[in-house]
Amino acid sequence: MNFTPLGKRVLVKRVEETNTTSSGIIIPDNAKEKPSRGEVVAVSSEVNELKNGDEIIFGKYSGNEATLDGELYIVLDVDDVFGIIG
Repeated sequence: MNFTPLGKRVLVKRVEETNTTSSGIIIPDNAKEKPSRGEVVAVSSEVNELKNGDEIIFGKYSGNEATLDGELYIVLDVDDVFGIIG
């Protein structure tokens, strides 16, 4: 894949969250919300706060989905990123 975001944007791949609660209840796929965590895959040259491989938290309804090489990604504005995990 060859994609470079423009402006202050990043390309993110969603990280799936667990399907089981702490008490062992299994959550079916159709009842789950979209994950608000992801891994940064590509960063614009204007973005200094993030780098490839960072795991981030972002707004649930932020960004625009894009399919590249058969995989689903999200193009996010840096302002929609709440923070970096770990």
